[in-house]
Amino acid sequence: MDTRRWRDVDWAIIGSVVVLLVFGGLALHSATLNAVAGNGLPLRPIFERQLIYIVVGLIAMVAMMVFDYRLLSSLARPLYIGIVCLLAAVLVIGRVSEGARSWIAIGERTFQPAELSKLVLILALATYWQRYADRGGSWLVQAGGLVIAAVPMALVFVQPDLGTSLVMASIWLAIAWGGGMRLSQLGLLFAAFIPFAWVAWHYVLDDYQQIRLSTFYYLLTNPAAVDFNAAYNVIQALNAIGAGGLTGAGLTRGLFSQGNYVPVQHTDFIFAVVGEELGFIGGTVLIVFLAILLWQTLTVAAKARDQFGRLIALGVFGMLFSHTLINLGMNMSLLPVTGLPLPFVSAGGSFMVTTLAAVGLVQSIHMRHRQIAF
Repeated sequence: MDTRRWRDVDWAIIGSVVVLLVFGGLALHSATLNAVAGNGLPLRPIFERQLIYIVVGLIAMVAMMVFDYRLLSSLARPLYIGIVCLLAAVLVIGRVSEGARSWIAIGERTFQPAELSKLVLILALATYWQRYADRGGSWLVQAGGLVIAAVPMALVFVQPDLGTSLVMASIWLAIAWGGGMRLSQLGLLFAAFIPFAWVAWHYVLDDYQQIRLSTFYYLLTNPAAVDFNAAYNVIQALNAIGAGGLTGAGLTRGLFSQGNYVPVQHTDFIFAVVGEELGFIGGTVLIVFLAILLWQTLTVAAKARDQFGRLIALGVFGMLFSHTLINLGMNMSLLPVTGLPLPFVSAGGSFMVTTLAAVGLVQSIHMRHRQIAF
């Protein structure tokens, strides 16, 4: 790789990622210090493993930066076919954890193909719309892109993993819009959502998913009618965030965080730990750096030298934005609980490695947005 490429590294993205990883390390250290799982086992080993995942993820990020993203276009089809087969295999041989068959065991470790499928979907959709760049807004091309996204989305949804399927829908929407989706098509999509939602509620969603949605509705409209057990996660998260006040109780000193009152506080509700122990100021700083990362990802998309790079960056934006919005929303009772981790902060090996690799891919686009003259 030409060393002159490194002058175009987006240091705002690198800086944001580093800050977020530090936030995540501190929050996860505190969240697992005294916490135990439902089976009574301590969660401390999760923090220790996460440090390894961060190192592996950073290596993956640098590797993607060095790699020329344009070469991935020819690999998109076999990667897509491979990940669809892998997602189908999960439904047969996958390990069940927390009610979802989403993991494949590799020795003593597990791997979640749904995380990798988000990155592969970005490449597949970007390659597809690049091929039809001259007519990306046609109804037929838009329908084709929807079919490409629908196959892995459906396989992930039936695991069941509603949260990840929503992220994949966000990826599709971001790339479809960048590929030429018209306002009329977007309007039709929203119009079709109403009957689809009715059918999903009555015939598709599991009971626990219906309970989460109805609990969210009552929290907004009639909190007195909420079933405490059904809303326990959200109520405890809100209590923790509220207890933090302006400056927080201090790292490892939160009553709710250290008392093991907030369930899955190392993943889904880790922002509650940040809010309680680092306060409003700490939570705001975290959100600011997430916003900087998202903005810079859009900036890379605007600067990309080709359609393929622009659409990849938009897809990564869609992935990061949906994870951030949904996770923060459910921690603050602004959105239903769907079990999505917060980028670079929550625990999760497959998610951490995939997300850092996606950032490396965005950097690869930015580092090659100018033609180098010889």
